[in-house]
Amino acid sequence: MEKKVQKTKKFNGISSGVIILGCAIIAFCFFQFVCGNPANFDEKGHPINGNVFGTLFQGGYVIPIVITLLLTVVALSIERAMALSKCKGAGNLVKFVEDTKTSLEEGDIEKARTLCDKQKGSVANILRAALIRYEDIGESKELSNDEKAGLVAKEVEDATTLELPVMEQNLSIIATISTLGTLFGLFGTVLGMIKSFSAMGQEGAPDSTQLAIGISEALMNTAMGIGTGAAAIIAYGYFLGKVQNITNAVNEIGFAIGQTFATHKNK
Repeated sequence: MEKKVQKTKKFNGISSGVIILGCAIIAFCFFQFVCGNPANFDEKGHPINGNVFGTLFQGGYVIPIVITLLLTVVALSIERAMALSKCKGAGNLVKFVEDTKTSLEEGDIEKARTLCDKQKGSVANILRAALIRYEDIGESKELSNDEKAGLVAKEVEDATTLELPVMEQNLSIIATISTLGTLFGLFGTVLGMIKSFSAMGQEGAPDSTQLAIGISEALMNTAMGIGTGAAAIIAYGYFLGKVQNITNAVNEIGFAIGQTFATHKNK
């Protein structure tokens, strides 16, 4: 008899293009209208002492690009936290794995299916697919126990292949920003140093205002670029660890299902 698979609704994440575009609009508006507000500068056009926005504005037009990257990291981190929470399921993942393994060791497939219905998420979806495959081939006399275990393992692998892209979505973008943030910061630093040396290369006394602006631009871009790169590296490492925890749980349960053929089907 064909069994129906109850699937939980997936959270497939938000398009990275939409997120990046939204972050770019926010970043350029923030740079132009907040950082560039005349109230942040004195009558000579210099940032008021201690005014962060005015100092940031002197970093030049590379700054809003770096801010876009930083906001993108923050937005994608929130999006990944929501998506991976859905993938993990409703309850504690470690307890779910332990309870499921206990049910499988006892041969209580119905209880394992009930646990999947309560847990939901990617791990439960994968396990549910494996349980259905398990029951379909469990009473077959034409297959050995090793062959049955192999078929269940293949079902777990196929189900994991379908779920994994949802879990890893947008992580490659965060990883790319970890490099891009630093590179754009260095690019802005170079532009600032060019202005500084241009001011120093004039005949007579150096233009102190242009010299200060160039140095300020260089330093602000350096700080923003390094900060953005560091934030992206931390976020990527954190969420990659979360994905690894989920895949480890899947592998553990998949192995437990295969072992039931050796412990129960031979009886």
